[in-house]
Amino acid sequence: MINLEVPKKLRALAQQAHDVAAEYFRPISRRYDREEHKRPTELDPLAAVMEGMAASGATFGAGAGAARKERTREGNRNGANMATLLGLIELAWGDVGLLLSLPRQGLGNAAIAAVANEEQRTRFAGRWAAMAITEPEAGSDSAAIKTTARLEGDHWVLNGEKIYVTAGERADLVVVWATLDPSKGRAAIKPFVVEKGTPGLTVERLEEKLGIRASDTAALRLDNCRIPKENLLGSPEIEVEKGFGGVKETFDNTRPLVAGMAVGLARACLEETRRVLGEEGVSDDPQLPPALQTGAAARLLELEADYEAARLLALQAAWMADNGKPNSLQASMAKAKAGRSCVEIALACVELCGALGYSEELLLEKWARDAKILDIFEGTQQIQLLIVARQLLGKGSKELR
Repeated sequence: MINLEVPKKLRALAQQAHDVAAEYFRPISRRYDREEHKRPTELDPLAAVMEGMAASGATFGAGAGAARKERTREGNRNGANMATLLGLIELAWGDVGLLLSLPRQGLGNAAIAAVANEEQRTRFAGRWAAMAITEPEAGSDSAAIKTTARLEGDHWVLNGEKIYVTAGERADLVVVWATLDPSKGRAAIKPFVVEKGTPGLTVERLEEKLGIRASDTAALRLDNCRIPKENLLGSPEIEVEKGFGGVKETFDNTRPLVAGMAVGLARACLEETRRVLGEEGVSDDPQLPPALQTGAAARLLELEADYEAARLLALQAAWMADNGKPNSLQASMAKAKAGRSCVEIALACVELCGALGYSEELLLEKWARDAKILDIFEGTQQIQLLIVARQLLGKGSKELR
């Protein structure tokens, strides 16, 4: 059974992540929001700290690989997935954009952990990997990917365009999803590791964004980009019966993490709003019915309940991964709930704090801008609800669109 308390062995790790967020992220949060595309060099010394956290099991890419190892053990496990989730909640409490700018950490590392072999995990260990899935004509429908991979001797030749690649300029590696045969659909889509500096890989532009401005978001082009044959993650065979396996395994691990980011940001908004309202003499009491409290206090308690539901769903998805239980449904439920709740909570907190919440005097207006991406990337709100509906109704992608 899942225990809803923070595991004792992970409390120190969560506190360490919180300290990083408070001491490193918060003081420079506004600066790098204003100075978009400028690399936050203050985070460079954190590489050693993050490696220390990784030694405790927490890292973007730890999820799938660690979970596989622990499936052979008996009993209730709180492993790498839970450790990563708890760390991310605290770091996102500090600043989501800076979290995504941490050296040697990236969503591409989750793909490597999910489908790479042991030799590849060793070869790419300690390197920052971005993930490139989205294309101009393949956003929510990842099966529509048009980037191609063609085998020529001992090299794969990649051609195509990728957009909205988080850390696409700063990362050491890019995990590029490409199709071996467009006529075979999802089953032919495979992940390839491309090292930065490889001829044929170019950064076309950096995006100007609503939020998470500290994080670079790039558009990449691959023009006859040749990579070693060994940089294909997983099997080169097109197994139609397995479908979209590599992508699915990756998302099952990353979606709870994005849910955790949303939970952390939502908590930051609620704590700041409670502080501001408290200074004005507004206090809430969970023991009293809403009708006996001020409108602001009642609304704050409503938002707290929404936050708590999202947090518990994220914990459940991570716990299931650590204990070898299929969590595709729970991962999508957590992502859908946390993404939507985070946006609603952030906007409501701006409203509750009035002109102060809308101004740059507080970070609330920034958090409201940052929140929207957490409802979009790693699968939009609408896609998550579609996945949940398919699983609950037992329908396939052709039956329920």
